[in-house]
Amino acid sequence: MLSPTPLSLICALLLCLPLAVVFTITSPAATGTTATTIPRDLSKTQQESIFPPPFSGAKRHQKIDIKSISSPPPPQTPPPPPPKDDELLFRLASRVNSRPLPRKAPKKLAFLFLTTTPLPFAPLWELYFNQTPKNLFNIYIHADPTHPYYPPFSGVFARRVIHSKPSERLTPSLTLAARRLLAHALLADPSNAMFALLSPSCVPLHSFNFTYRTLTRSKKSFIEILEHEPWSYDRWAARGPEAMLPEVRLEDFRIGSQFWVLTRKHARLIVRDRRLWSKFSLPCVRLDTCYPEENYFPTLLSMRDPRGCVPATLTHVDWDGRTDGHPRTYEASEVGPELIQTLRSDLPRYGDAEINGTDSSLTKRRDQRRDPFLFARKFSPDAVEPLMSIARDVIFTV
Repeated sequence: MLSPTPLSLICALLLCLPLAVVFTITSPAATGTTATTIPRDLSKTQQESIFPPPFSGAKRHQKIDIKSISSPPPPQTPPPPPPKDDELLFRLASRVNSRPLPRKAPKKLAFLFLTTTPLPFAPLWELYFNQTPKNLFNIYIHADPTHPYYPPFSGVFARRVIHSKPSERLTPSLTLAARRLLAHALLADPSNAMFALLSPSCVPLHSFNFTYRTLTRSKKSFIEILEHEPWSYDRWAARGPEAMLPEVRLEDFRIGSQFWVLTRKHARLIVRDRRLWSKFSLPCVRLDTCYPEENYFPTLLSMRDPRGCVPATLTHVDWDGRTDGHPRTYEASEVGPELIQTLRSDLPRYGDAEINGTDSSLTKRRDQRRDPFLFARKFSPDAVEPLMSIARDVIFTV
Protein backbone atom coordinates (compact mmCIF):
# COMPACT_ATOMS: atom_id res chain seq x y z
CA MET A 1 0.00 0.00 0.00
CA LEU A 2 1.23 3.44 -0.88
CA SER A 3 1.75 5.87 1.97
CA PRO A 4 -0.12 9.21 1.66
CA THR A 5 2.03 12.02 0.63
CA PRO A 6 1.80 15.45 2.31
CA LEU A 7 0.24 16.91 -0.80
CA SER A 8 -2.59 14.36 -0.86
CA LEU A 9 -3.41 15.03 2.83
CA ILE A 10 -3.69 18.77 2.23
CA CYS A 11 -6.06 18.19 -0.71
CA ALA A 12 -8.26 15.92 1.40
CA LEU A 13 -8.51 18.54 4.15
CA LEU A 14 -9.49 21.24 1.66
CA LEU A 15 -12.28 19.04 0.24
CA CYS A 16 -13.80 18.28 3.71
CA LEU A 17 -13.63 21.84 5.15
CA PRO A 18 -17.02 23.12 3.65
CA LEU A 19 -18.89 20.11 5.05
CA ALA A 20 -17.50 20.78 8.51
CA VAL A 21 -18.65 24.40 8.45
CA VAL A 22 -22.20 23.46 7.36
CA PHE A 23 -22.44 20.77 10.04
CA THR A 24 -21.39 23.19 12.74
CA ILE A 25 -24.09 25.80 11.89
CA THR A 26 -27.09 23.49 11.28
CA SER A 27 -26.46 20.78 13.83
CA PRO A 28 -29.44 20.43 16.28
CA ALA A 29 -26.98 19.60 19.00
CA ALA A 30 -25.71 23.15 19.04
CA THR A 31 -27.10 24.88 22.12
CA GLY A 32 -25.26 28.16 22.03
CA THR A 33 -26.02 31.22 19.97
CA THR A 34 -23.62 31.97 17.18
CA ALA A 35 -21.84 35.21 17.98
CA THR A 36 -21.92 37.74 15.20
CA THR A 37 -19.74 40.77 14.97
CA ILE A 38 -21.95 43.88 14.68
CA PRO A 39 -20.53 47.28 13.87
CA ARG A 40 -20.58 49.45 16.99
CA ASP A 41 -21.46 52.65 15.17
CA LEU A 42 -25.03 51.38 14.34
CA SER A 43 -28.04 52.19 16.49
CA LYS A 44 -29.99 49.42 18.21
CA THR A 45 -32.86 49.75 15.72
CA GLN A 46 -30.45 49.54 12.77
CA GLN A 47 -28.69 46.55 14.31
CA GLU A 48 -31.98 44.66 14.76
CA SER A 49 -33.10 45.44 11.22
CA ILE A 50 -29.84 44.10 9.76
CA PHE A 51 -29.29 41.26 12.25
CA PRO A 52 -32.73 40.21 13.59
CA PRO A 53 -32.67 37.89 16.62
CA PRO A 54 -33.47 34.23 15.90
CA PHE A 55 -37.15 33.33 16.34
CA SER A 56 -37.99 31.16 19.30
CA GLY A 57 -41.62 30.91 20.35
CA ALA A 58 -40.81 29.36 23.71
CA LYS A 59 -38.28 32.00 24.58
CA ARG A 60 -40.69 34.82 23.67
CA HIS A 61 -43.31 33.44 26.03
CA GLN A 62 -40.74 33.17 28.77
CA LYS A 63 -39.95 36.89 28.47
CA ILE A 64 -43.54 38.04 29.35
CA ASP A 65 -43.63 40.13 32.52
CA ILE A 66 -46.21 38.42 34.75
CA LYS A 67 -46.18 41.29 37.22
CA SER A 68 -47.41 43.71 34.58
CA ILE A 69 -50.45 41.50 33.94
CA SER A 70 -51.41 40.89 37.55
CA SER A 71 -50.85 44.48 38.67
CA PRO A 72 -53.91 46.79 38.61
CA PRO A 73 -54.27 49.03 35.56
CA PRO A 74 -53.02 52.58 35.92
CA PRO A 75 -55.62 55.16 36.99
CA GLN A 76 -57.64 56.59 34.15
CA THR A 77 -56.90 60.08 33.01
CA PRO A 78 -59.72 62.37 34.16
CA PRO A 79 -61.87 63.76 31.35
CA PRO A 80 -61.06 67.25 30.14
CA PRO A 81 -63.08 70.05 31.74
CA PRO A 82 -66.42 70.66 30.02
CA PRO A 83 -66.51 73.67 27.69
CA LYS A 84 -67.95 76.96 28.90
CA ASP A 85 -69.94 77.50 25.74
CA ASP A 86 -73.44 76.07 26.25
CA GLU A 87 -74.01 74.98 22.66
CA LEU A 88 -70.73 73.04 22.57
CA LEU A 89 -71.40 71.67 26.05
CA PHE A 90 -74.80 70.29 25.07
CA ARG A 91 -73.48 68.94 21.79
CA LEU A 92 -70.75 66.96 23.55
CA ALA A 93 -73.09 65.74 26.31
CA SER A 94 -75.63 64.54 23.76
CA ARG A 95 -73.06 62.08 22.38
CA VAL A 96 -72.48 60.13 25.59
CA ASN A 97 -73.78 56.63 26.04
CA SER A 98 -77.36 56.54 27.29
CA ARG A 99 -76.54 53.61 29.60
CA PRO A 100 -74.28 53.79 32.64
CA LEU A 101 -70.79 52.46 31.95
CA PRO A 102 -69.03 50.24 32.69
CA ARG A 103 -71.98 47.93 33.14
CA LYS A 104 -70.42 45.89 35.95
CA ALA A 105 -69.48 48.98 37.95
CA PRO A 106 -71.80 50.33 40.67
CA LYS A 107 -74.36 52.82 39.47
CA LYS A 108 -73.96 56.33 40.80
CA LEU A 109 -76.45 58.98 41.84
CA ALA A 110 -75.76 62.51 40.63
CA PHE A 111 -77.01 65.17 43.05
CA LEU A 112 -77.55 68.46 41.22
CA PHE A 113 -77.82 71.51 43.49
CA LEU A 114 -79.26 74.60 41.80
CA THR A 115 -78.67 77.58 44.07
CA THR A 116 -78.19 81.34 44.30
CA THR A 117 -77.26 81.21 48.01
CA PRO A 118 -74.88 79.27 50.25
CA LEU A 119 -76.19 75.83 51.19
CA PRO A 120 -77.76 76.33 54.65
CA PHE A 121 -78.19 72.59 55.19
CA ALA A 122 -74.66 71.64 54.19
CA PRO A 123 -73.95 70.05 57.63
CA LEU A 124 -76.98 67.78 57.24
CA TRP A 125 -76.00 66.79 53.70
CA GLU A 126 -72.41 66.26 54.84
CA LEU A 127 -73.62 63.71 57.39
CA TYR A 128 -75.89 62.19 54.74
CA PHE A 129 -73.08 61.63 52.24
CA ASN A 130 -70.44 60.56 54.74
CA GLN A 131 -72.45 57.46 55.62
CA THR A 132 -71.73 55.82 52.26
CA PRO A 133 -68.79 54.95 49.98
CA LYS A 134 -67.68 57.78 47.72
CA ASN A 135 -68.02 55.64 44.59
CA LEU A 136 -71.83 55.68 44.77
CA PHE A 137 -72.53 59.36 44.21
CA ASN A 138 -71.37 62.61 42.66
CA ILE A 139 -72.25 66.21 43.53
CA TYR A 140 -72.59 69.12 41.11
CA ILE A 141 -73.48 72.70 42.04
CA HIS A 142 -74.75 75.47 39.80
CA ALA A 143 -74.10 78.68 41.75
CA ASP A 144 -75.10 82.02 40.22
CA PRO A 145 -71.76 83.90 39.99
CA THR A 146 -73.43 87.25 40.67
CA HIS A 147 -74.30 86.22 44.24
CA PRO A 148 -71.93 86.01 47.25
CA TYR A 149 -71.38 82.62 48.89
CA TYR A 150 -70.37 82.81 52.51
CA PRO A 151 -69.50 80.50 54.03
CA PRO A 152 -67.87 79.07 50.92
CA PHE A 153 -68.59 75.56 49.72
CA SER A 154 -66.51 73.09 51.72
CA GLY A 155 -66.40 69.43 52.73
CA VAL A 156 -68.16 67.22 50.20
CA PHE A 157 -69.21 70.38 48.34
CA ALA A 158 -65.68 71.71 47.84
CA ARG A 159 -64.65 72.04 44.18
CA ARG A 160 -68.07 70.80 43.02
CA VAL A 161 -69.28 74.06 41.43
CA ILE A 162 -69.59 73.80 37.65
CA HIS A 163 -69.17 76.72 35.29
CA SER A 164 -72.31 78.67 36.20
CA LYS A 165 -74.13 81.64 34.73
CA PRO A 166 -76.70 84.08 36.16
CA SER A 167 -80.12 82.54 36.79
CA GLU A 168 -83.34 84.11 38.03
CA ARG A 169 -87.01 83.31 38.28
CA LEU A 170 -89.52 84.22 35.57
CA THR A 171 -86.90 83.66 32.87
CA PRO A 172 -85.57 80.62 30.94
CA SER A 173 -82.26 80.93 32.83
CA LEU A 174 -83.31 78.55 35.63
CA THR A 175 -84.22 75.89 33.08
CA LEU A 176 -80.96 76.47 31.26
CA ALA A 177 -79.05 76.09 34.54
CA ALA A 178 -80.67 72.69 35.14
CA ARG A 179 -79.78 71.59 31.61
CA ARG A 180 -76.24 72.77 32.22
CA LEU A 181 -76.04 70.64 35.37
CA LEU A 182 -77.26 67.58 33.47
CA ALA A 183 -74.69 68.12 30.71
CA HIS A 184 -71.81 68.45 33.16
CA ALA A 185 -72.88 65.33 35.06
CA LEU A 186 -73.22 63.32 31.84
CA LEU A 187 -69.74 64.29 30.69
CA ALA A 188 -68.03 64.01 34.06
CA ASP A 189 -68.81 60.38 34.90
CA PRO A 190 -70.21 57.61 32.66
CA SER A 191 -71.39 55.75 35.80
CA ASN A 192 -73.94 58.45 36.70
CA ALA A 193 -77.25 56.60 36.32
CA MET A 194 -79.86 58.83 38.03
CA PHE A 195 -79.87 62.62 38.29
CA ALA A 196 -81.67 64.38 41.16
CA LEU A 197 -82.25 68.14 40.99
CA LEU A 198 -82.32 69.83 44.40
CA SER A 199 -82.67 73.34 45.81
CA PRO A 200 -80.75 74.87 48.74
CA SER A 201 -83.92 74.53 50.86
CA CYS A 202 -84.19 70.76 50.24
CA VAL A 203 -83.42 68.21 52.95
CA PRO A 204 -83.27 64.39 52.82
CA LEU A 205 -86.09 62.40 54.40
CA HIS A 206 -84.27 59.05 54.44
CA SER A 207 -80.77 57.64 54.67
CA PHE A 208 -78.56 57.57 51.61
CA ASN A 209 -78.81 53.77 51.46
CA PHE A 210 -82.61 53.93 51.29
CA THR A 211 -82.48 56.59 48.57
CA TYR A 212 -79.84 54.69 46.62
CA ARG A 213 -81.83 51.43 46.63
CA THR A 214 -85.02 53.20 45.63
CA LEU A 215 -83.52 55.04 42.67
CA THR A 216 -81.12 52.45 41.28
CA ARG A 217 -83.87 49.82 41.19
CA SER A 218 -86.03 52.05 39.03
CA LYS A 219 -85.85 52.05 35.25
CA LYS A 220 -88.03 55.16 35.02
CA SER A 221 -87.68 58.85 35.74
CA PHE A 222 -89.68 60.47 38.52
CA ILE A 223 -91.09 63.74 37.26
CA GLU A 224 -94.45 65.35 37.93
CA ILE A 225 -96.44 65.55 34.69
CA LEU A 226 -99.83 67.22 35.03
CA GLU A 227 -102.34 68.15 32.36
CA HIS A 228 -105.76 69.83 32.42
CA GLU A 229 -104.52 72.29 35.04
CA PRO A 230 -106.71 75.42 35.24
CA TRP A 231 -103.81 77.75 34.40
CA SER A 232 -102.36 75.71 31.53
CA TYR A 233 -103.41 78.16 28.80
CA ASP A 234 -101.99 81.18 30.60
CA ARG A 235 -98.63 79.49 30.97
CA TRP A 236 -98.66 78.20 27.41
CA ALA A 237 -99.42 81.70 26.10
CA ALA A 238 -96.95 83.50 28.39
CA ARG A 239 -94.67 84.18 25.39
CA GLY A 240 -97.53 85.25 23.16
CA PRO A 241 -100.82 83.68 22.04
CA GLU A 242 -99.21 81.53 19.31
CA ALA A 243 -95.53 81.73 20.14
CA MET A 244 -95.27 78.02 21.05
CA LEU A 245 -96.70 76.80 17.74
CA PRO A 246 -96.19 74.57 15.87
CA GLU A 247 -93.69 72.75 18.08
CA VAL A 248 -95.79 72.77 21.26
CA ARG A 249 -99.55 72.66 20.98
CA LEU A 250 -101.74 73.54 23.94
CA GLU A 251 -102.91 69.92 24.24
CA ASP A 252 -99.26 68.82 24.54
CA PHE A 253 -98.36 71.39 27.20
CA ARG A 254 -97.70 70.00 30.70
CA ILE A 255 -97.04 71.39 34.19
CA GLY A 256 -95.01 69.86 36.99
CA SER A 257 -92.64 70.36 39.88
CA GLN A 258 -89.30 72.00 39.16
CA PHE A 259 -87.53 69.18 41.02
CA TRP A 260 -87.23 65.69 39.56
CA VAL A 261 -85.06 62.56 39.33
CA LEU A 262 -84.16 61.51 35.79
CA THR A 263 -82.61 58.43 34.24
CA ARG A 264 -79.46 58.78 32.19
CA LYS A 265 -81.48 58.16 29.04
CA HIS A 266 -83.77 61.11 29.78
CA ALA A 267 -80.89 63.33 30.87
CA ARG A 268 -79.30 62.83 27.47
CA LEU A 269 -82.63 63.37 25.74
CA ILE A 270 -82.92 66.77 27.43
CA VAL A 271 -79.44 68.00 26.52
CA ARG A 272 -79.99 66.84 22.93
CA ASP A 273 -83.26 68.69 22.54
CA ARG A 274 -83.24 71.72 20.25
CA ARG A 275 -86.75 71.75 18.88
CA LEU A 276 -88.77 72.37 22.05
CA TRP A 277 -86.06 74.42 23.68
CA SER A 278 -86.26 76.90 20.82
CA LYS A 279 -89.74 77.76 22.12
CA PHE A 280 -89.25 77.52 25.88
CA SER A 281 -86.13 79.68 25.68
CA LEU A 282 -88.14 82.62 24.35
CA PRO A 283 -88.64 85.52 26.80
CA CYS A 284 -92.09 85.84 28.34
CA VAL A 285 -94.36 88.81 27.71
CA ARG A 286 -96.40 87.92 30.81
CA LEU A 287 -94.13 87.43 33.80
CA ASP A 288 -96.92 86.44 36.20
CA THR A 289 -97.40 83.18 34.29
CA CYS A 290 -93.80 82.57 33.23
CA TYR A 291 -92.45 79.37 34.84
CA PRO A 292 -90.50 77.53 32.13
CA GLU A 293 -88.63 75.42 34.71
CA GLU A 294 -92.01 73.87 35.68
CA ASN A 295 -93.17 73.37 32.09
CA TYR A 296 -90.26 72.50 29.83
CA PHE A 297 -89.15 69.21 31.40
CA PRO A 298 -92.61 67.62 31.89
CA THR A 299 -93.72 68.75 28.43
CA LEU A 300 -90.64 67.35 26.70
CA LEU A 301 -90.71 63.97 28.44
CA SER A 302 -94.49 63.69 28.05
CA MET A 303 -94.13 64.20 24.30
CA ARG A 304 -91.05 61.98 23.83
CA ASP A 305 -91.29 59.14 26.36
CA PRO A 306 -94.32 59.23 28.69
CA ARG A 307 -94.13 55.50 29.43
CA GLY A 308 -90.58 55.91 30.66
CA CYS A 309 -91.72 58.24 33.45
CA VAL A 310 -93.43 57.87 36.79
CA PRO A 311 -95.52 61.07 36.64
CA ALA A 312 -94.74 62.27 40.16
CA THR A 313 -92.01 64.09 42.02
CA LEU A 314 -90.16 62.54 44.95
CA THR A 315 -89.53 65.95 46.56
CA HIS A 316 -92.30 66.78 49.01
CA VAL A 317 -93.69 70.32 49.01
CA ASP A 318 -96.81 71.87 50.57
CA TRP A 319 -98.74 74.20 48.25
CA ASP A 320 -101.98 74.20 50.24
CA GLY A 321 -103.40 77.69 50.46
CA ARG A 322 -100.45 79.29 48.67
CA THR A 323 -101.12 81.79 45.89
CA ASP A 324 -97.88 83.81 45.78
CA GLY A 325 -95.81 81.26 43.87
CA HIS A 326 -93.94 80.08 47.00
CA PRO A 327 -94.70 76.88 48.94
CA ARG A 328 -95.01 76.65 52.69
CA THR A 329 -91.76 77.14 54.62
CA TYR A 330 -91.15 74.91 57.63
CA GLU A 331 -89.73 76.91 60.53
CA ALA A 332 -87.29 75.62 63.13
CA SER A 333 -90.02 75.36 65.77
CA GLU A 334 -91.94 72.87 63.58
CA VAL A 335 -89.07 70.45 63.05
CA GLY A 336 -89.25 67.19 64.96
CA PRO A 337 -89.75 63.43 64.49
CA GLU A 338 -93.49 63.96 63.92
CA LEU A 339 -92.90 66.27 60.95
CA ILE A 340 -90.46 63.83 59.33
CA GLN A 341 -92.91 60.95 59.75
CA THR A 342 -95.75 63.06 58.32
CA LEU A 343 -93.77 64.00 55.24
CA ARG A 344 -92.69 60.40 54.71
CA SER A 345 -96.21 59.03 54.98
CA ASP A 346 -97.68 61.47 52.47
CA LEU A 347 -98.29 60.20 48.93
CA PRO A 348 -97.08 61.91 45.76
CA ARG A 349 -99.58 63.38 43.39
CA TYR A 350 -99.52 61.36 40.19
CA GLY A 351 -100.37 62.73 36.77
CA ASP A 352 -103.60 61.95 34.99
CA ALA A 353 -104.21 58.38 33.87
CA GLU A 354 -103.71 59.40 30.24
CA ILE A 355 -100.02 59.92 30.95
CA ASN A 356 -99.43 56.20 30.58
CA GLY A 357 -102.09 55.61 27.95
CA THR A 358 -105.53 54.10 28.25
CA ASP A 359 -104.33 50.61 29.17
CA SER A 360 -106.34 49.69 32.28
CA SER A 361 -103.53 47.52 33.65
CA LEU A 362 -101.12 50.46 33.48
CA THR A 363 -103.65 52.70 35.19
CA LYS A 364 -104.23 50.11 37.90
CA ARG A 365 -100.51 49.75 38.57
CA ARG A 366 -100.19 53.52 38.71
CA ASP A 367 -102.99 53.77 41.27
CA GLN A 368 -101.30 51.12 43.40
CA ARG A 369 -97.92 52.87 43.45
CA ARG A 370 -96.61 54.08 46.77
CA ASP A 371 -93.38 55.80 45.78
CA PRO A 372 -91.74 57.30 48.85
CA PHE A 373 -90.80 60.95 49.12
CA LEU A 374 -87.01 61.06 49.31
CA PHE A 375 -86.55 64.80 49.82
CA ALA A 376 -88.59 67.70 51.15
CA ARG A 377 -88.70 71.48 50.89
CA LYS A 378 -89.03 74.26 51.84
CA PHE A 379 -87.17 74.60 55.17
CA SER A 380 -86.06 77.80 56.84
CA PRO A 381 -82.25 78.11 57.16
CA ASP A 382 -82.47 78.23 60.97
CA ALA A 383 -84.04 74.75 60.91
CA VAL A 384 -80.61 73.21 60.41
CA GLU A 385 -79.96 72.78 64.15
CA PRO A 386 -83.17 70.88 65.01
CA LEU A 387 -82.72 68.79 61.86
CA MET A 388 -79.18 67.88 62.89
CA SER A 389 -80.42 66.91 66.36
CA ILE A 390 -82.74 64.25 64.91
CA ALA A 391 -80.62 63.24 61.92
CA ARG A 392 -79.00 60.08 63.28
CA ASP A 393 -81.93 58.81 65.38
CA VAL A 394 -84.80 59.69 63.01
CA ILE A 395 -83.93 60.81 59.49
CA PHE A 396 -81.10 58.41 58.69
CA THR A 397 -82.49 55.32 60.41
CA VAL A 398 -84.54 54.37 57.34
